[in-house]
Amino acid sequence: MKQFTHELNNGLVWLPELGMGRFPVPNYRPYDAAYFERYRQMADTEMGKTLTAARIALVGRHYNGPVVDVGIGAGQFVEARPNTKGYDVNPAGIDWLKSRSMWADIYADRYPALTFWDSLEHIDRPDVAVEKAEQWIFVSVPIFDGAEHILRSRHYRRDEHIWYWTHEGICGWFLEQGFTLVEHNTAESELGRDGIASYAFRRK
Repeated sequence: MKQFTHELNNGLVWLPELGMGRFPVPNYRPYDAAYFERYRQMADTEMGKTLTAARIALVGRHYNGPVVDVGIGAGQFVEARPNTKGYDVNPAGIDWLKSRSMWADIYADRYPALTFWDSLEHIDRPDVAVEKAEQWIFVSVPIFDGAEHILRSRHYRRDEHIWYWTHEGICGWFLEQGFTLVEHNTAESELGRDGIASYAFRRK
């Protein structure tokens, strides 16, 4: 029982009835200047530019107003889409945003629309974060079939990824937060990413 209790408190916990799992990522996480620079290099590739364009197109099919991008990566979406600001926990990302007057503290206010490109799974309390969206949320996130899929996936990152969902799981989770699904696509996977789905959710 000791091993079971240890794993329950320190390992991946998967709830198949919810299509959702959690891994207790330690408080120390690799969000620093090197992390930011690595994403700058990834963004400045043909793939990076195509992904950013696909994300802008997803938002544009449903909404044209101001957006706050939560977890900016290297700031590529904030730079490319007009009327967009950003929020991040990486000190390098925060400095980058503030130096361009693009910083927005999502926990200090509410906003018409939030985007979470590869970031929702990193957030300790995603329920608190999405509550700050008044109308729209746009998300790209790894999607899994179940616990065994997670364990063999490159997206099982025990120093970064806290939350894991199936397609039905993330739709159900957003419904619980007060959002209905408006669009689901796998454009990012079709562009060459591994198991990434994109979503547009509108507040009920």
